[in-house]
Amino acid sequence: MHSLSLPTWVIHISSVIEWTLAIWLIWQYDKQNPDRGWRGLAWAMFPALVSAMCAVTWHFFDNADSLEWLVTLQAAMTLIGNSTLAIAAFFIWKITRAKPQI
Repeated sequence: MHSLSLPTWVIHISSVIEWTLAIWLIWQYDKQNPDRGWRGLAWAMFPALVSAMCAVTWHFFDNADSLEWLVTLQAAMTLIGNSTLAIAAFFIWKITRAKPQI
């Protein structure tokens, strides 16, 4: 666990917690405002969370060569996550334009 400084660990861990909280809050918002696409955004955020967890795990084990596959998985999850977030944002935009706001 020596690969990162303590402040960097705090930022990494707090980012994972913050992203998890954001997913949960969006999910709760969708319960109050159903059929507006927000649940899709919460699901679309999940690959980015997996990406962050890959990075934290790899750093936790001192960037071990045996876990280098996590770097590849992180990159793939980042690509998938960015794509799903863009798609979810598009659908929220499309739904918002189609339905009148209350």
